[in-house]
Amino acid sequence: MNISFENPDKVNGVLTLTIEKDDYQAEVDKTLKDYRKKANVPGFRVGQAPIGLIKRQFGASVKADVVNKLIGKNLNDYIKDNNIDMLGEPMANANQVPQDLEADGPYTFIFDIAVAPEFKIELTSDDTIDYYDIDVDDKLVSQQVEMFQSRAGHYDKVEEYDGSQNDMLKGDLRELDADGNAKEGGIVVEAAVLMPEYIKVDDQRALFDGAKLGSVITFNPRKAYPEGKAEIKSLLKIEDAQAEELTSDFTFLVTEISRFAKAEVNQELFDQIYGKDNVKDEADFRQKIAEGIKNQLKSDTDYKFLLDVRAYAENKVGELTFPNELLKRIMLNNNQEKGEAFVNEHFDASIKELKWSLIKNQLVKAAEIKIDDADVKAVAVEAARIQFAQYGMNNVPEEYLEKYANDMLKDKNYIDNLVERAIDVKLADAVKKVVKLNQKTVSLDDFNKMMQEK
Repeated sequence: MNISFENPDKVNGVLTLTIEKDDYQAEVDKTLKDYRKKANVPGFRVGQAPIGLIKRQFGASVKADVVNKLIGKNLNDYIKDNNIDMLGEPMANANQVPQDLEADGPYTFIFDIAVAPEFKIELTSDDTIDYYDIDVDDKLVSQQVEMFQSRAGHYDKVEEYDGSQNDMLKGDLRELDADGNAKEGGIVVEAAVLMPEYIKVDDQRALFDGAKLGSVITFNPRKAYPEGKAEIKSLLKIEDAQAEELTSDFTFLVTEISRFAKAEVNQELFDQIYGKDNVKDEADFRQKIAEGIKNQLKSDTDYKFLLDVRAYAENKVGELTFPNELLKRIMLNNNQEKGEAFVNEHFDASIKELKWSLIKNQLVKAAEIKIDDADVKAVAVEAARIQFAQYGMNNVPEEYLEKYANDMLKDKNYIDNLVERAIDVKLADAVKKVVKLNQKTVSLDDFNKMMQEK
């Protein structure tokens, strides 16, 4: 067997592989003998068919299989042994001619190999990168307190609707005919729930002003929600087609009025959020909230830092030369159902991501970052913790977080993302220890504006 590799421009490689008869014949003969032992050929006992007959029936397919395996193994071994940083997979060269496997070798196969551009990226204490620290001020803490109050709030029964309170009305809906009477066979919904504050049109919303228990309001759902087919369907319990055609007025007999009341900032709220007796007073409550916000925002600030590391490193590396035409062929081969238009539209973005991937790989290698199951598990637990915190659940038991994380780890759709996140966490920490940090304190609003601009 003979393998040669040419790479004159450093990124477009051509690998030529020549397979001789001696390379494959022994394995072909061995495989055919194994076939013979198991072959059930009419007119012969199992395993007694002439080897010539076995060769005529299976020889071509066996040889093709053996040759293909030889190609794959030797390609991979050569690329690995010679440290060729291949991008994508090998592609058949335009000069490849069909090989007649019916005839004896040698067979020659030519492959185009996309090679990663050579570059060196190193970050040291001479490099300065911004690191943003989000100021958890009283306003931010107060917003979180109010959110906790709302989530722990409740509805109280009241006698009269107040349009400024987002009151919730419950009542019976009845469809009217053109004369304003209850329509025979019309839509009737008992115990329908309606919040007038969400009615889109002012004059329809105003019909509910001052409503009391027992009041009967006549309104038109189509006018109240002119672009809200979903609201009409939900309110009247009807299907799409009926909602499209509906123009009738309805009466709404008010049977119940409920007003939302936020929870008081007291021991009951403290216990509900952080567990019994873990918080003793409002000052302690606000301090706990500030610490929780800070922890939640760390992942955001580290993510922003990694984005800035990426931009800094890409700028430091400068422009890289890629084998664009070959990479387009590889991309098209992997997206055949989407066609050339898809490749052309997404190619530049793909190259941008490829450049960062190569840079990131060097940074990870330089930092000697290794990821194990415990690292991935820790990321999954933290993701679960953040997700629960977003719903105001700050006192979720560790064993429950562990269970939630284990469920995530069983889902193959999550694994790759969790592994990459674990790498990112370690990479951010590693780079922070190496470069000079230009620390800047910003408000959450300013931080969010910066993230939106990315």
